[in-house]
Amino acid sequence: MKLTKKSHACVRLEKDGQTLVVDPGGFSEEDAAVGADAILVTHEHPDHFDEGRLRAAMEANPAAGIWTLKSVAEQISAAFPGRVHTVGHGDTFTTAGFDIQVHGELHAVIHPDIPRITNVGYLIDGGRVFHPGDALTVPDHPVETLMLPVMAPWNKIAEVIDYVREVKPQRAYDIHDALLTDLARPIYDRQIGGLGGSTHLRLTPGDSAEL
Repeated sequence: MKLTKKSHACVRLEKDGQTLVVDPGGFSEEDAAVGADAILVTHEHPDHFDEGRLRAAMEANPAAGIWTLKSVAEQISAAFPGRVHTVGHGDTFTTAGFDIQVHGELHAVIHPDIPRITNVGYLIDGGRVFHPGDALTVPDHPVETLMLPVMAPWNKIAEVIDYVREVKPQRAYDIHDALLTDLARPIYDRQIGGLGGSTHLRLTPGDSAEL
């Protein structure tokens, strides 16, 4: 499986000639989802869900589909009848040759005064990859590669480190990093890498790794 990091929270996975894209939001490249056979969206926040990027992908590939939670499906399903599928915690499905399990229900707390929205994470191919969206969800399954939300208005580095410790992946790749400056990256690398207990890795947008 080939993992390609796109900007912020978006990643592309390629296997056996098919492509799965997760969270092509407004902070990602405009063509982040183009070429996808299937797209997963974790929640409705604009840095994860961008209608224009989804439309570009769906129009480029008439066979492509979207799997997402109700709050996103309601906004995009009318434009692509039969191609947008609603999922929730506990669901399993196969798309573009990838086996998907859905984990989690709520976005992390941003502030007690801000109502929590729904959020799901996707466990891919039996734990080879887990993308939690905007939550620190721990799936009830071993994880080889954790897509780690490293910097967000709703987290702090101690929580990120403890999340890696709890999931215990073989490796963790940074995502949700568009707001993290280059000045701060070495600090995050040192602390997460030194304290998390797993191999901590980072890809520049556009770079790839074989999993």
